[in-house]
Amino acid sequence: MKKLLTLLIILGCATLIACGKGQEINGHNTRTAYKSVKAIKNRLPEDKRIEFEVSFWTIRDAQKSDDEFLDIVDGKNPDEIITLGKEIYQERKNAGFKAYAQFSSWDEMIAKFSQERIDQERHNIKENPKDKANDLLYKL
Repeated sequence: MKKLLTLLIILGCATLIACGKGQEINGHNTRTAYKSVKAIKNRLPEDKRIEFEVSFWTIRDAQKSDDEFLDIVDGKNPDEIITLGKEIYQERKNAGFKAYAQFSSWDEMIAKFSQERIDQERHNIKENPKDKANDLLYKL
């Protein structure tokens, strides 16, 4: 009985430890980093989701070397990724990066990307003409 209780306690502790890093990026390799970013993104509230995505890909764009990139993002939570993304944005904007010239601030850029995402989602819900042809409403 003591062995069973000890085993249950060890399994319980292992489970709690494994679940504790659910909001951190696993930077073991690029595949695991991308998988953890996808999982984290799906758990974030809508208002932080796009900012997190843009920040992550800004960091990725700034760090061409996989090893350096993984060292930077490994173990970071969404807030830390967003902070790093803002720093890189500001550095690039001050250096005259062309893609950022059209934005006056980070918040303006995120607002534009958010609006583009909303527009994309609206356009993806188009009515298919084949659906009307297959409509089974009968006139009685």
